Amino acid sequence: MIFMDFETVQQQDKAYLAGTYRRFPVCLTEGSGATLKDETGKEYIDFGSGIGVNAFGVGDEVWKNAVIEQVNRIQHASNLYYTQPQVRLAQLLIEKTGAKKVFFGNSGAEANECAIKVARKYSFDRYGEGRYEIVTLKNSFHGRTIATLSATGQDALHTNFMPFLEGFTYAEPTISDLERHLSPKTCAVMLELVQGESGVRELDRAFVDYVAEICKERDILLIVDEVQTGNGRTGKLYAYQHYGITPDVVTTAKGLGGGLPLGACMMFERTQNVLVPGSHGSTFGGNPVCCAGAYSVLSRLTDEFLLEVQGKAAYLRTHLNHLPNVEKVTGIGLMIGLQIKDRKASEIAAKCLERGLLVLTAHERVRLLPPLCVTKREMDDALNILKEVLS
Repeated sequence: MIFMDFETVQQQDKAYLAGTYRRFPVCLTEGSGATLKDETGKEYIDFGSGIGVNAFGVGDEVWKNAVIEQVNRIQHASNLYYTQPQVRLAQLLIEKTGAKKVFFGNSGAEANECAIKVARKYSFDRYGEGRYEIVTLKNSFHGRTIATLSATGQDALHTNFMPFLEGFTYAEPTISDLERHLSPKTCAVMLELVQGESGVRELDRAFVDYVAEICKERDILLIVDEVQTGNGRTGKLYAYQHYGITPDVVTTAKGLGGGLPLGACMMFERTQNVLVPGSHGSTFGGNPVCCAGAYSVLSRLTDEFLLEVQGKAAYLRTHLNHLPNVEKVTGIGLMIGLQIKDRKASEIAAKCLERGLLVLTAHERVRLLPPLCVTKREMDDALNILKEVLS
C-alpha cells in the first residue's frame, strides 16, 4: 500500500469524494479488537465500532478466516443459483429468532425497503387497494433512500429531495398519539425500540406492549427496525426480546455482517409467504462472502456471550452515571447515550478524539457503541478519558 500522510489523504478526499460526510480529523489504518491506530501509530479506543458494525472489533481472526475461506471458493454468485453460505445463515437466523423466512439485502436501508414492501403487499393481498399507510415514530431513522427517508420521522431530513413517498405518518411514542394516527388505511406500525440516531432513546415498555396488542387485534403488521439494535448490541440477540413481543417483520444489518455489507429482512408467521418470485430482489443481497462472515458472527452470539455483554454494559453504565456533568445515561446494553450538562456533544467527541477515544454523537447526546468484545482495560481507559473531558 502506498503511504500517504494525513494532509494528503484529507486533500485527496476533498478532491475526489462527494462531500457527504463531516469526518473527524483522523485517518484510521489498522487495529485489533477495540483499539485502532492512525497512520502515525497513535492508538484510539474505539467506542463507535463503525457505527455498531464491527461486533467483534477489528482484525477478528474467526471472521477473517471465514471470509478468506469463502473468497477462495467463490466471491459472488447470482441469486438465480443456490449458495451454501446464504442458506446456512438464513437457517441460523430462523433458529435463533423464530422467524420463518429471510430476505438478504446489502444494508439496513435495503432491509427496511423490503419490510415496507412486505407490509404493503400483505395488506393488498388481503384487503385490496387503499390500505397502505405505515405509522412510524417521531425522531425515528430508517435509512437514506427515498422510501426509508420518507419513513423517517424527522422534519429536518424531509428537505431537498421532494416529493417524498406518500403513505407514512409520524406519531409520538405515546398510546394516545398512536391511536390518533391509526386509521382504516394503516397496514403497519414500524418501530426502533431504541432510537439510535436521534439520541439513543429507548421506548417505554407499556407503549410497546400496547402497539403489539393493537397490531394483532386489527391485523396491522408490527415491523421492528433492528438495524442498529440487533446482533447482540443490547445484550439480547435482538432488542425485541427485551420487550417480550413477537413482531411480524424484523430488519437488521450493521453488526450482522461484521464489517461487510449485509442486511436482512426476517418475516414471521403472518408474513412468511408474502414475497413470491418477481416481487423483490437484490443483485448483491446474500453475497456468499458476506454471509460467510455473518455466520461467523451470529454463531458466536450465544446466550453465554450475551450475558457477558450484559455484564460489560452494567459495568460501563454504573461508572458512566458517576462521571461529572452526566445528567442521564440512556439506551439498552452496549447501545449507550450520554446526556451531558451544558456541553455540546460534538465538542465532547472532538476532545475525546484528541485524547485517543472515538465516540459518536446523536443529536444533543454522546453515543457509545463499543465492540461487543471490548475488554475491561479498554473500558477503564475510555472511562478515564471521558472523566477528564467531562471535568
